[in-house]
Amino acid sequence: MPLTLTSTAFATGGATPRQFTCDDADRSPALAWANVPAGAKSLALVVDDPDAPDPKAPKMTYVHWVLYDIPTSATGLPEGAGPAPLGARDGTNDWKRTGYGGPCPPIGRHRYFFKLYALDTQLGDRGAMTKPALEAAMAGHVLEQAELMGTYDRGL
Repeated sequence: MPLTLTSTAFATGGATPRQFTCDDADRSPALAWANVPAGAKSLALVVDDPDAPDPKAPKMTYVHWVLYDIPTSATGLPEGAGPAPLGARDGTNDWKRTGYGGPCPPIGRHRYFFKLYALDTQLGDRGAMTKPALEAAMAGHVLEQAELMGTYDRGL
C-alpha cells in the first residue's frame, strides 16, 4: 500500500475552507497519513503554491510551510498545529517565518500542494531550512511521497 495523505478539511482537488487562509484564522488544516513505508526514519512536509502570483501567468512557486523530522510514529497533524508539532523541526516559508502560512492569493484560484515525504534518515537540527535547503538535505533519502492538493480563490 502506498503512502497516503488526506485532510478532513477538504478533498483532493477541492476548495480549501476560508478558516485555513489569510482571510480568516490562518490555521493549518488537520492532516492524516497512512502506510508509512518500512525503513522510514522521519517524515517531512512541504506546502506550496505553483501558481504565484497569477495562475494565468505563474512566475514562481510560493512556499507556505516547511516541516521536517516529523516522527514516523505520528499519523497526522491536528488542525492548527503550532510551532514544531510532534517534536518536528520548523523550516522557513516564503513569508520568511516558520510555521504555517495559509493561502492568500492576490488574484485567481490557486492550487496548494501538501507534499509528505517518507525519509530513510532523520535530518537532525539544520535550523529553519527553506524548501530548497530541505530538498537538498532529502536528496537520496526519499522512500515515498504522498500529495494532497486543495484550491483557494479569495474572490477579489
